[in-house]
Amino acid sequence: MPSANYGVPTTAGPAEMPGGTGASGDQDGGPETGSPGPALEWPQPAGPSILQRHRWPVSLSHGPVLLRPMRLRDQAAWDRVRRANQAWLKPWDATRPPGAEDRPTSYGALVRMLQRQARQGRMLPWFVCYDFSAERVAEGRRPTGGPQLAGQLTVSGIVGGSASCGQIGYWIDQRLAGRGIIPTAVALATDYCFSVMRLHRIEIAIRPENERSLRVVQKLGFRPEGLRPRYLHIDGDWRDHLVFALNAEEVPEGMLNRWLASRK
Repeated sequence: MPSANYGVPTTAGPAEMPGGTGASGDQDGGPETGSPGPALEWPQPAGPSILQRHRWPVSLSHGPVLLRPMRLRDQAAWDRVRRANQAWLKPWDATRPPGAEDRPTSYGALVRMLQRQARQGRMLPWFVCYDFSAERVAEGRRPTGGPQLAGQLTVSGIVGGSASCGQIGYWIDQRLAGRGIIPTAVALATDYCFSVMRLHRIEIAIRPENERSLRVVQKLGFRPEGLRPRYLHIDGDWRDHLVFALNAEEVPEGMLNRWLASRK
């Protein structure tokens, strides 16, 4: 049985990966899939101004979609979902270039590292969960025991000061792609970054081949900024990425409100 991939989504996870409905840069757009991220250590914390407003742990939700912190007791569910989606995520998963530092080799080490950096305001590592209860009730079945693990979304590279920005990456279970889960999750995370952490800019980078993920940022109204050649090490080599960004003043109504209005 293949081992689980312990990593965090890169700035552009599959947003729905080809052949599936997940995404990383969106994976619901990328993977709707997300690739394990680059080195997880930054030289400086986000800064006191961010830490005055941000207190980890943080959970966000809208309807059946929930963003919540990773937990040590989630390992079995995490391993099960990652293994089931290994082929789906592989074309969009980040890989380590030669000579790069190794990432955590165990799930427990990964969770502890991410939670530490979340408390420092350097990143926001969330599991994306989905509650099937309403669907099951509508079908005449008994509701489930609460939101189920569906994917992952991480806001990484958070800095304050004159930059005041962060990068979003994500992935989703192929079986759940196409339900609008990742766009909703990205909207929730973006609103938190703008309204609570008071970041000015959110960026998402997506491989040009990841058409599903490209549709995610288009649905949400992220602004295209151009191509970054050989930007991230994905699936064994340096890959070109298209960069999309949004500044806080470009979405005064809130990202979630924009997304919901577009679906009416």
